Amino acid sequence: MSISETAPVSPGALWTGRALSGVIVLFMIFDGAIKLPPLDIVVQTMVPLGWPADPNVARMLGVIGLISTALYALPRTSVLGAILLTAYMGGAIATNVRVDNPLFSHILFGVYLGIILWGGLYLRDPRLRALIPFSR
Repeated sequence: MSISETAPVSPGALWTGRALSGVIVLFMIFDGAIKLPPLDIVVQTMVPLGWPADPNVARMLGVIGLISTALYALPRTSVLGAILLTAYMGGAIATNVRVDNPLFSHILFGVYLGIILWGGLYLRDPRLRALIPFSR
């Protein structure tokens, strides 16, 4: 089956994919929204991670996260958004590795989010399932 001949998505897979994607979108909107003002707690918690206590840096990260999230939420640009969010999570993972944070609660948090975001997209987008078939 080629990408142009995609199989229909079952209603259960579609709604599960939408729910998983919704969790990511809501989390990332929250993450970006608290960085835009930016809240003092955001700026202060960036310092132990090696980031400067600069509101503009927090704001920039918030804007990048929100733009990537918007691209992920829109069906036409969802794959691009997923790629950009994966890169964003990779930066968070690298930051947590560099400061030697705990593995399962901090370092792998970005991996957990990445699995949820790609899983949600995989379930709701037949083109992605045709491109990456896990079974035949």
